[in-house]
Amino acid sequence: MQAPVVFLNTTTHRQTGREAQIQNITAAKAVADIVRTCLGPKAMLKMLLDPMGGITLTNDGHAILREIDVSHPAAKSMIELSRTQDEEVGDGTTSVIILAGEILAQTFPYIEKNIHPVVIIQALKQALADALEIIEKVSIPVDVNNEDAMIQLIAASIGTKYSAKWSHKMCELALQAVKTVLIDDGNHKEIDIKRYVRVEKIPGGEIEDCTVLDGVLLNKDVVHPKMKRYIENPRIVLLDCPLEYKKAESQENFEITKDTDWNRLLQIEEEQVKVMCEQILAVKPDLVITEKGVSDLAQHYLLKGGCTALRRVKKSDDNRIAKATGATIVNRVEDLKESDVGTRCGLFEVKLIGDEYFTFLCKCKNPQACTVILRGPSKDILNEIDRNLQDAMAVTRNVLFSPRLSPGGGATEMAVSVGLTERAKKIEGVQQWPYQAVADAFEVIPRTLVQNCGGNPIRVLSQLRANHANGQHTYGINGETGRIVDMKEYGIWEPEVIKQQSAKTAIESASMLLRVDDIVSGVRKQH
Repeated sequence: MQAPVVFLNTTTHRQTGREAQIQNITAAKAVADIVRTCLGPKAMLKMLLDPMGGITLTNDGHAILREIDVSHPAAKSMIELSRTQDEEVGDGTTSVIILAGEILAQTFPYIEKNIHPVVIIQALKQALADALEIIEKVSIPVDVNNEDAMIQLIAASIGTKYSAKWSHKMCELALQAVKTVLIDDGNHKEIDIKRYVRVEKIPGGEIEDCTVLDGVLLNKDVVHPKMKRYIENPRIVLLDCPLEYKKAESQENFEITKDTDWNRLLQIEEEQVKVMCEQILAVKPDLVITEKGVSDLAQHYLLKGGCTALRRVKKSDDNRIAKATGATIVNRVEDLKESDVGTRCGLFEVKLIGDEYFTFLCKCKNPQACTVILRGPSKDILNEIDRNLQDAMAVTRNVLFSPRLSPGGGATEMAVSVGLTERAKKIEGVQQWPYQAVADAFEVIPRTLVQNCGGNPIRVLSQLRANHANGQHTYGINGETGRIVDMKEYGIWEPEVIKQQSAKTAIESASMLLRVDDIVSGVRKQH
């Protein structure tokens, strides 16, 4: 008998066939169990310590999984899911993980019964197409200009988060911030939250003090103590060049023969700076903001010209100021023109908040960039509120792009589950079973909602199933009490995109993990 051939390095670990699939499904379920308690308004918080010793307090599925360090490849791919969901639609990160884990768990028995994974995957793909159709059917259009309806909608996203106590305040902030940066020129809409909405977290004060500034806030003070700190309707010049004399790129040597030449050299440096300042003052600005440095001499000339200066402003902040005030960022002082001056800002003011100086550029006309100021008792709480606000803004953005809503509180998922169960009866052959498995998996969302608030899942779900079978698609779970309510009255609606995206992501990732039949991990064990 021939000796077995070892072709893999001895340090690698290989799992094939059934073993690999079982491993993947177990890993995916383990990840889903981590965030399971984070679903719904009665969600628990997770406290995570990162390697640097910082603390994260959150119940946002994506924030939790981002901090967790896992080694199993299937678990890693599950964590990618929540990231995709977060980047694409911003909310529903917890449900997508729970759903994917449950779909794998439900299809697991059929793998044990030796149904080929490809057959299962075909059934999953069919179920996905039907699920999207059902989501489309139970969704309703919404009027984007109706402020109350929009606030109620954002409240559904915030209701499951830590900042639910100040829900109304947060909804107003998110709606105002997104509407400020909305650019709609008839043909296409553009909402760039990342670039034009700055969230400034200032510890201290009450959470009720949070506001959206119609302009920009900088953590800066003026460069010279005598400069004005309060200017109404300032003329603003934005620069991307230093207001200092130009130094040579490489080292230079001067040979000076006369003693007066040395003074002349110093004088030329001063003249350079003076010419620069004169060119700036020619357009009569009240405020000069530069991304680079301002030398002492330049400060002196600008002060004499009655002009206030700020230096070393971040590039991203500079872009926001340009958007808010209508100024153009100029790279060379020589190129300054009257049209580059920003005049849309109503007030420039420097205030002391806590022990730091903040520069406010506010009361801008049609700003198109804004700053959200968050106040609160501690840094950890502010970070969590910031995360919740990002979700709320993402939800607002999605609705403005595709104004259709699906009922929340597990109602959409239950409708999908009941609808798929109906259709499963018409499918012939082996595919019927994995198709039915997807239908069962969708029930996990309403079931988890009931469990998280201490209800009786079996009784409540049977009743909910009966309601949906009678065509009452808007019935779902009240996450506070665990009872069944009509979402039309309870008022929890979510953007349809989120529901569609979570169904797509969950089913496609489950298909991908089922396709794996061999895991070779070449990770060396640390001795």
